[in-house]
Amino acid sequence: MYNDIVMDHFSDPRNAGEIPDADAIGETGNPVDGDKIKIFIKVKNNLLVDIKFKTFGCGAAIAASSMVTILAINKTLEDAFNIQNEDVSEALGGLPVEKLLCSNIAADALHNAIKNYFLIHGL
Repeated sequence: MYNDIVMDHFSDPRNAGEIPDADAIGETGNPVDGDKIKIFIKVKNNLLVDIKFKTFGCGAAIAASSMVTILAINKTLEDAFNIQNEDVSEALGGLPVEKLLCSNIAADALHNAIKNYFLIHGL
């Protein structure tokens, strides 16, 4: 059902965990299937220098969380904010239609973390 890229990010997720002294945290969930994603970011000179995630969900949600961290690391906040859920799915090589809902929240969690960063730091 899943391609090799998705399976790789599911079985060996990149940047899983949390940042205890994160500059901001973003969360989101999918009420339909119960998936929840929390993104932790560390920012220096407007760059995402560290990013971690914690996800409760299916393989597609975990793989999407892993991939969004890969896409966002070392990007400016503005460039990271421009990452869309479609970009995550495309970078994963596509997902089965029935699993798109599971992956369509990873970028939303990233966006929420960046919005929280701006709120916390008055930007």
